[in-house]
Amino acid sequence: MKSIGVFDSGVGGLTVVKELIRQLPNENIVYFGDTARVPYGIKSKETVIRFSIENILFLLGHDVKLICVACNTVSSFALPVIKNHFRVPIVGVLNPGVREAVYATQNKRIGVIGTKGTIKSRAYELEIKHLDPKVKVTAVACPLFVPFVEEGWLSGDVVMKVANHYLKPLKDAGVDTLILGCTHYPVLKSVIREVMGNGVTLIDSAKQVAIEVKKILSQEGALNKGKKGKLDFFVSDNPEWFSELAERFLGKIVKNAKKVNSV
Repeated sequence: MKSIGVFDSGVGGLTVVKELIRQLPNENIVYFGDTARVPYGIKSKETVIRFSIENILFLLGHDVKLICVACNTVSSFALPVIKNHFRVPIVGVLNPGVREAVYATQNKRIGVIGTKGTIKSRAYELEIKHLDPKVKVTAVACPLFVPFVEEGWLSGDVVMKVANHYLKPLKDAGVDTLILGCTHYPVLKSVIREVMGNGVTLIDSAKQVAIEVKKILSQEGALNKGKKGKLDFFVSDNPEWFSELAERFLGKIVKNAKKVNSV
């Protein structure tokens, strides 16, 4: 039974895995976290492309039928290039979220939050404008959100103060739809919702990616039926740290994370 391959620079892509498990419970999933080389957001475009190709080759060695790029930096910088290198279907986190946001907005004002690298690339902004040139995009980098999630700071005065500071330009711009443009950010969804208010639609790319994967596999007649799927986790460094964080992302204990020596 072939698997769905998922890779990310670290642990953030587990929000995508969680959605895949929820929507496709019969699928086997092989996850690779490139924890030795995280973060990707500060690397050059050429380096991100090289790492991505290496990660995909690793997953192809585990007989995957589709690859999910659960990293916004890779989706922003490298996706068009790596798609041309491989025949296996490759799904990024950027396009599914953008399509949903453009569909959801009522006032044509969309906000995007992400890492500095993702926001600097303007990839979300350009893709939104490509789909609907009339949309006004406000994009804000929220660099402290990732360490908050990884340290387990998911509520409290400090988190709320930082969230209010980061999200103020989006509130001032009157956005009615906000793309969570980093796979860590859904873990902070309750804080973001509290700051932005219930009138703003939050677009969780992980959810949209899982829908896209399901659609592709269904069209190809490649959906697994029958027994519950199994999960395999591989990392390029520090499986103990990964397993500890994985529990926070998935809501379940991860014991089988294996370190690979090279990708």
